[in-house]
Amino acid sequence: MSGAQDQLSALMTAAVAAGSKALGRELSEPAKLTGSNRSVVLRCACRTGGTVVVKTYPRDGDGPTSFAVEAAGLTVSGGTGLAPRLLAASSEDLTVVMSDLGSGANMADVLLGDSAADARGMLLEWARACGQLSVAATPRAPEFELLKSRYLAGRTELGKMSRVRRGVLEAADRLARLAADRAAWLAGVKVPAALSAELAVVADAIATQPFPVFSPGDICPDNNLITGAGIRFLDFESAAVYSAFLDAAYLRMPFSTCWCVFRLPAGLAAQAESVYREEVTHIHAELADDAVWQAGVRLAVAAWTLWTMTWLLPRVIADDEPMVPGIVSPLRRQLMRHRWQVLAAELDEAGDLPALPALAELCRGLLAATEHWQAPELPLYPAFRSQAA
Repeated sequence: MSGAQDQLSALMTAAVAAGSKALGRELSEPAKLTGSNRSVVLRCACRTGGTVVVKTYPRDGDGPTSFAVEAAGLTVSGGTGLAPRLLAASSEDLTVVMSDLGSGANMADVLLGDSAADARGMLLEWARACGQLSVAATPRAPEFELLKSRYLAGRTELGKMSRVRRGVLEAADRLARLAADRAAWLAGVKVPAALSAELAVVADAIATQPFPVFSPGDICPDNNLITGAGIRFLDFESAAVYSAFLDAAYLRMPFSTCWCVFRLPAGLAAQAESVYREEVTHIHAELADDAVWQAGVRLAVAAWTLWTMTWLLPRVIADDEPMVPGIVSPLRRQLMRHRWQVLAAELDEAGDLPALPALAELCRGLLAATEHWQAPELPLYPAFRSQAA
């Protein structure tokens, strides 16, 4: 057995022990479901019958925060019927035990498949379910915050939204550092004098959380399960109460923070966004106002795009790789340019809405400076390609 296999075996053994302790029942027969350097996820048999899912987190880095927000998030969302139920949680072992929703495909599988009809139906169902989860769980937001604090047990929270806001504010400085250290061609990209003030506007939109909703936080196409009863959301490591616009932007961009990103047919993307919007207006009636909605979603698209630059741009300067090697996914440069193109178009179409001309100018400058990449246009999701041919 290799060193990596030995390490995984030890992690699985520890996770089973922690899950058994937290649940108060003996668990066995662990089967690895997924996981990363952020967590280990197992399906385990329960001595009293049935199976449960055990998820455990590392003690360093984001581990304590991921545990706390997932445990709190599962508590407030489990009763909605749109997520697993939290069965047990241990702050000592950074472990949660949740109900097992079974195995099956997720929305990414459908979008990467070959049926346009299935992909269209699933996207609209996903958009509605996303809105319904927020509507159902948002009234419990104070409980979520209280539980999160309790599960943190005095540890410092490393919240995703604070990192996004910092990435927005530091975007211009990061570009300057990259130009000086690794990419001289970036030095020719003009940074307008008004950019800092506009970055502050975008960052403030995140900080003030207009029209707050509870969200799983990482609603990428693969963080769900398609069940006989409909879409169920699985990953709550980034759960938060934040602006509804930040989730809406996942449909417009699309999928703001994901590896599985191709284009959606324009009409379908707009329809899915409308479906989500229809749901969240049940708790925020003001979102029915087009001026409010369009301005808010544009700021959210700006926030996600600027944050994407903080981690994606440094990776694409030296070379170009698929987002996930060996899996159908876009090239990094292809995705980075698509993000700038979408944001530039959004800002150019602002009309009478609050505009961000300096940020639009920056996007156009970045697109011009990266023409030499010769990155192809981001294609449609595979499910829609034969239909468009």
